[in-house]
Amino acid sequence: MFIDEAKIRVKAGDGGNGCMAFRREKFVPRGGPSGGDGGKGGDIIMESSERHNTLVHFRFNPEYKAQRGRHGEGSNKTGREGEDVLLKVPVGTIVYDDDTGEEVFDFTGPDQRIVIARGGRGGRGNARFATSVHQAPREHEAGRPGEEHTYRLELKLLADVGLVGFPNAGKSTLISRISAARPKIADYPFTTLQPNLGVVAVGDARNEVSFVVADIPGLIEGAHTGAGLGTQFLRHIERTRLLVHLVDISDASGRPDVVKDVEVILGELASFGAHLEEKLMIMIASKIDVANKDKVVKLKRYCKKQMLKLYEISAVTGEGIEQLKYAIADEVGKLRESAREAADEQAEKSS
Repeated sequence: MFIDEAKIRVKAGDGGNGCMAFRREKFVPRGGPSGGDGGKGGDIIMESSERHNTLVHFRFNPEYKAQRGRHGEGSNKTGREGEDVLLKVPVGTIVYDDDTGEEVFDFTGPDQRIVIARGGRGGRGNARFATSVHQAPREHEAGRPGEEHTYRLELKLLADVGLVGFPNAGKSTLISRISAARPKIADYPFTTLQPNLGVVAVGDARNEVSFVVADIPGLIEGAHTGAGLGTQFLRHIERTRLLVHLVDISDASGRPDVVKDVEVILGELASFGAHLEEKLMIMIASKIDVANKDKVVKLKRYCKKQMLKLYEISAVTGEGIEQLKYAIADEVGKLRESAREAADEQAEKSS
């Protein structure tokens, strides 16, 4: 089960109360105040983990509460601190405050950690209030309450390449051919009901280049209004560097106009509203082994006019697969270098 959204409620531990106590010892006629402080309440901590790939564990357990701090005791004993609660989320998770809609944190790498609810401070015992003119204080404080929040979690997969296209265009077959991913493959629409990730390695051991590919469930016309599976999975290609658009050029698709197919998908990407249409795109003429020649000619003419790179492949026979892998690796390498240069330039400006 792939869950990419969840809402959780968290409550950090309250601080323990301060104690009011006086020493009562033999041969100590005026022992004085000895009330200890209360312990701090436990925090709610969130950490990104590469071992998690969905938010399903939050869907069935949406409430988390940390332990409160123990109350202070006599003989100046401070109460024990409450235990923290650690929540693990997949890399790519964005945390939003559900009340304000504000983005709290974006987990872009593994082992990143933030405190999403801080435990309350423990109250002071009466020993803290003793002074030279107030030697028997009876004042003591209650512990502070821990923070309480409701958060909305949204998962956006981190991939270099996103595969897009109509249902049954060959996306799942392609990712199974170029990586170790094994998505469900069948000859009916919407076989893919959740995004799939695959790692592709190109080159030899010395000069190996690897990149991550995301297979997104197929789009149809009107997806941005909720048709088919809608655009609920398009958020997973917001972070990709490159889009690979597969176009079915066989007669099995039942759609005679390949140019219209391309324009429909581009329109759905633009309607999503995350500038997906501005990403670099490579066009793929899929199923070349059973191609309709007229469709091939028409698609080549369109790509040349739009200055789009076109590759012809058959994920079944393997034709054109190696050439495509190296082409994608080359484009991803260029985009990574551009991103590094932009980051360095931004760092220089900020310094």
